[in-house]
Amino acid sequence: MKGIDFAQNSEQVARRLIGMTLLLDGVGGVIVETEAYDAQDPASHSYSGRTPRNAVMFGPPGRAYVYLSYGMHWCLNFVCREAGHGAGVLIRALEPTTGIERMIDRRRGQDLRMLCAGPGRLAQALGVTRELNGARIDRLPFSLRAASTRARVVRGPRIGISKAIERRWRFGLADSRYLSRPFR
Repeated sequence: MKGIDFAQNSEQVARRLIGMTLLLDGVGGVIVETEAYDAQDPASHSYSGRTPRNAVMFGPPGRAYVYLSYGMHWCLNFVCREAGHGAGVLIRALEPTTGIERMIDRRRGQDLRMLCAGPGRLAQALGVTRELNGARIDRLPFSLRAASTRARVVRGPRIGISKAIERRWRFGLADSRYLSRPFR
């Protein structure tokens, strides 16, 4: 995949994804927010070891890890590091650019700024389902394109976790109005 090596650690991958364009079946936009997770990270699904739910995180890098959050929202992650490690990057927010009408239909109306602001909204707008779990992200229905310019990236603590909250593993596109929450 041009522009990114998913065999790197999750912190590096999370930062490098900012500014890239992600499309799923031709629908998506610019990645403006990510969070990194690692097997040694108590906030990660892989921290306690391999389970049927998180098995994809222990497979080869460059795959989608899709899980249901709170029994209601699909979340899209990209597996990174070497196979067997258990690391990934949560895609938290996009700036919608392509297929906006389809995204609005899927979200049953939503102002553009909030359309893909947050992992649950993003997954619904893109049509992410469990069927994508384990799919290669360098093949259709995914398309991931390098940014045309270098993104100015900000970082801060992750959102909605109770462990390892001191880690500044949330990355965002500076001054983006499409973030799930602003950076302080």
